[in-house]
Amino acid sequence: MSPHLLLVTGSGRSGTSSVAGALKRLGLHVPQPEVPADEKNPRGYYEPEWVTEFHKRVLNPVPVRTIDTRPTAGAIAAEAGSRPEVEAELREWLGGQLDAEQILVKDPRAFWILPVWTRVAAELGASVSTLTMLRHPTEVVRSRDSAYLTEQTPTFRRQRETANIAAWVNAAFETERSTRSLDRAFVRYADLLADWRTALHRAGTQAGLTYNADLRTEAPHEVDDFIDAKLNRSAISWDDIAVPAQLRDLAERTWQAMNTLVDSPHDEAAIADLAGLQEEYVELFDFAEAIAMDATTARVAAGRRDVRRKKDAQLDELRLELASARAETSERKPFWRR
Repeated sequence: MSPHLLLVTGSGRSGTSSVAGALKRLGLHVPQPEVPADEKNPRGYYEPEWVTEFHKRVLNPVPVRTIDTRPTAGAIAAEAGSRPEVEAELREWLGGQLDAEQILVKDPRAFWILPVWTRVAAELGASVSTLTMLRHPTEVVRSRDSAYLTEQTPTFRRQRETANIAAWVNAAFETERSTRSLDRAFVRYADLLADWRTALHRAGTQAGLTYNADLRTEAPHEVDDFIDAKLNRSAISWDDIAVPAQLRDLAERTWQAMNTLVDSPHDEAAIADLAGLQEEYVELFDFAEAIAMDATTARVAAGRRDVRRKKDAQLDELRLELASARAETSERKPFWRR
């Protein structure tokens, strides 16, 4: 049997770690070593360390964020991921990971450069499917930023929440588009916590996975102790998030369309709806960029002035050191004149 590669993606704080941990316990192999658990995620990330560093090397220089507001971010990331050296690096690593029948690679950034993953996997004889976690954007944003924004000003909070909602919307479009040609599954975080057997049985059928247990039964499994319904602590509504009404409406309609894909991953009507919503988003982004043009120009100019000031200060310091060195040298008499 040829190896099967499952790529798990979704916005940060959408349950990707929970689903990856459950899938590992159901028999899928996570390449080692993994990113270690920490205070932010004490149950573990289930991300191969090499993969997270690989995506950083490809995307950080561009730069493209894990979720990015720019409609052009997908094209920018795709270009970065298409470089021959990127493909060669991935081929060398992935070629050494295909001994297992089912390989689980989880990283929320994977959708940005999915073509290089599918191309390299196909060359190595592996099939590819994807699993995308879905969580309402208000819960994602509050889960990401609640602690960070507590002590911030209302203006900063509004800017941060608006940017993160916009980035969630843009990432939803890019994820749907990039996974469309593959076997794929979409899993709601709330469904995973409420009834993981039903959610993962459906996802496994859609993504072509096999498990070490029959999820149609209630037989005890170690996933029962891993999935904790209390993890879904966010009871957040749009009233709790400071975003413009037009963006809120667009995000809610995007959420509803993405939900259709849970039961029917290639639903043509939902895909068409998402394409139309993406057009609305691009227009909204263009207007927002135009409105903020003077502020953006001023910040860029201020940044350049700051860079020049720092360079001038460094040059002045070097000149003083040089003058001091020259003065010290001139005060020294050659030994034959002493």
